Amino acid sequence: MRVVLLTLLTLLLAICVSGGFLSNLGDKVKKTFGGKGGIGEKLKNITMTKIEKVKKIFGSATVMKIKEKLSKLKDKAKKLLELPPRMFAALKERLAKLRRIKQVQVHEEGDTIEQVNHKSEVDGFLYQSDIVLTEGQAAEREAEINEQASGKLRSRRQAFKDRRYPATLWENGVNYYFDFNATKDKIRIFHENGCWSHVGRIGGKQDLSLGKGCHAVSTATHELGHALGFYHTMARHDRDDYVTINVQNIRVDLYDQFTKQTTATNENYNITYDYGSIMNYDGRAGSYNGEYVIVPNDVIYQETLGSPFLAFYDILMMNTHYKCLDKCKKDPKAAKCKMGGYPNPRDCTKCICPSGYGGPLCDQRPSGCGQVLQASKEYQNLNSTIGNPKKQEQEDFEICNYWIE
Repeated sequence: MRVVLLTLLTLLLAICVSGGFLSNLGDKVKKTFGGKGGIGEKLKNITMTKIEKVKKIFGSATVMKIKEKLSKLKDKAKKLLELPPRMFAALKERLAKLRRIKQVQVHEEGDTIEQVNHKSEVDGFLYQSDIVLTEGQAAEREAEINEQASGKLRSRRQAFKDRRYPATLWENGVNYYFDFNATKDKIRIFHENGCWSHVGRIGGKQDLSLGKGCHAVSTATHELGHALGFYHTMARHDRDDYVTINVQNIRVDLYDQFTKQTTATNENYNITYDYGSIMNYDGRAGSYNGEYVIVPNDVIYQETLGSPFLAFYDILMMNTHYKCLDKCKKDPKAAKCKMGGYPNPRDCTKCICPSGYGGPLCDQRPSGCGQVLQASKEYQNLNSTIGNPKKQEQEDFEICNYWIE
């Protein structure tokens, strides 16, 4: 449009010069572009309104500067995400095997954090759709992209972390109750546009927004995961061993959002990648066409991505990150948990069990909905009703566990 406008102005100038109307045209141009109520003033007002809106939501306009800075790296980011021919061919084979499931939107505000934030018009200012980065964290992300692009990676450091570790840990827990005399380091959970949080303890009061559409327990848990120090699972430094990012389906403004971390800022404590992690986005996150962006190397886990459940490995990693497991190592009465479970730091005589297991030692079916079924040589049908359709939507899920013997 700018080129067309300049062409028209040039044509008008040529006509007006020949007609002796140059001075009149100059006055009109000044009035249109520079006078009170002109286009220039309107553009300035639009920019100011945007800045004021950002300041109102996030407390400052720093997020805009950070977003602009990272956006300049999108070409490098895209190049990092591009697959070699052999890997792209393998991806196409996996996609061909996928059983497509039609998505039905349930909530008007959106069914995922990404959808809610897109409709709330805040995702454009956030990292990976729901993270508010500090300037230091943004510098870490910028350095990671530049280092991966150059092939020169920094040496390994400790866990999950930026340069401020262990200052990013909440050493004395998190104050979540209303106490105006509480410690200065606290999380303010409030109702603003979108669902978003900072990553780790940044010092002082930090905000965590649970706005319209963010009412689900799973959403609150995801954002608290960020506040306690977790980035997204699909950004792990070893993610390529488990998932493939299909750059062809990513929105062009989001290339920098899908780069992975390095071992300098991400340690996973030898805990495997969990497709069902509550910190993992669903497979279509960031897609411009509704097709898959995140594709598991084992496609049977495609619909596991974006799980609303707090996974066993999420809890294990958080307990490991905060060194909570050390408490039970010194307790002679600590439970001898089975099936990969471990003693609960809040009560070492009890176990935290993997999904599907329960009882004192994780060797029993969890209590509640479900039953033990006997397998046979013939096909059997299982009919089960979960929930009550006459009741309003529940805040959390009801889980049924079936054992087949």
